[in-house]
Amino acid sequence: MEIAQRTVTANGISQRVRVAGPPDGVPVLLVHGNGSSSAFWEPLLRRLPATLRLVAPDLRGYGGTQTAPVDAGRGLADFADDLAALLDAPGLFAPGARPVVVGHSLGGGVAMRLLVDRPDRVPGLLLEAPVSPYGFGGTRDLAGTPTTPDFAGTGAGSVNADFVARLAAGDRSADAPTSPRTVLRTAYVADPAGIADDEELLLDSLLSTATGDDNYPGTAVASPHWPGTAPGDRGVLNALAPAHFRIADELVAVEVKPPVTWVRGEADVIVSDTSLFDLAYLGSLGVVPGWPGEQACPPQPMIGQTRAVLERYAAAGGSYREVALPGCGHSPHLERPAEFVAELLALTGTTLTA
Repeated sequence: MEIAQRTVTANGISQRVRVAGPPDGVPVLLVHGNGSSSAFWEPLLRRLPATLRLVAPDLRGYGGTQTAPVDAGRGLADFADDLAALLDAPGLFAPGARPVVVGHSLGGGVAMRLLVDRPDRVPGLLLEAPVSPYGFGGTRDLAGTPTTPDFAGTGAGSVNADFVARLAAGDRSADAPTSPRTVLRTAYVADPAGIADDEELLLDSLLSTATGDDNYPGTAVASPHWPGTAPGDRGVLNALAPAHFRIADELVAVEVKPPVTWVRGEADVIVSDTSLFDLAYLGSLGVVPGWPGEQACPPQPMIGQTRAVLERYAAAGGSYREVALPGCGHSPHLERPAEFVAELLALTGTTLTA
C-alpha cells in the first residue's frame, strides 16, 4: 500500500498526516502515543488491505506537526480538537466520514476524548495499551481515588531528567538506560528483536518529540507530599496526569456507545498494574527513596481501572472486548501484528483479502 504524507491546516495549526488507501475506502483514524509519531504506524500500514482509507496524523509537538503548546488544564482535549478538525479537512476522508479510531497509549486517551466530544463521528474504538481513564499515576483503586490532594508523583516532575536531556539532544546511542534507543528497546516492546528492521524509523519517530515546558514533559510544581512534585498546567505529561485527565464518568455517560476493542500486552511495562513508569510502584521497589508505603501510596491499578470503566460502559449499553496478548509489551501493533490486524478489521467490518 502506498503511503503519502500531506500537510494540512486544521484547528489553527499545521498538521503532518500520513495517508493511504482510496478516499472512499473504509475510514480509519490512527492516533499515535507519547514519544512517537505517525511513523509508528508504518509497519502496520504495510499489512492492511487497500480497501481501507487510513489517516495517521502527527499530534501537535510530534513528527512534522507544528510544535503548538499543550494546555494541560484541558487534559488531552487539545489533541482531540486537532483530530476533530481533521475529520472534515479537505482530501483526507470522504465528506461526513465516520472513521474507526485506533489509539495507542496516550493516543488511547485522545481517542476516548474524541468519542466523548464527537460521538456522532466515531463508530468504533480500538484502544491499544491505553492510558487509564483516570490518567497516569496518582490513584489508588479501581474508582480512581487520588492518593494525595494534588496528585503528587504524577506529571512532568515524574520523568527522568537525563532521558529528557538525551531526547532534546537527539541522542541515538544505546550507552545508557536513559537513552531514547534503550528506552525504545526495553519499554516500548517486550522483545526488541521484533522491531529490529524498523528500529531506525521508530527511533526517528521518538526523537521527533518536541521538548520543553509547553510540550514534553511540561511544567512541574513542588508538593508537600511524596515524592515532592505535582503536575503543572502545561505540557504533555501533565495533560496525562489524573489532575487533568479523568474521563471515566464521561465515557460511561456518552449517549452514543460504539463497540470498543481493548488490546494490550501482558508484558507491558508502561501501562500496567506494576508500571515501571509509576513512581509509586518504583517506590515500592526501593528505586525512588522515601516511599511512604502501600497504605499511603499504592501503585496505580491501571489495567484494573480500565477494565472496571469498560465494564461500566457495557452495563450502560455499550460493549467491549478485551484482548490480552501473552509475552507482548506496550506495542501490540508492532509485536503481534497479525492479531492486531484481525481485531482492527473486525471493527471495520472488512477482511484482509478484501
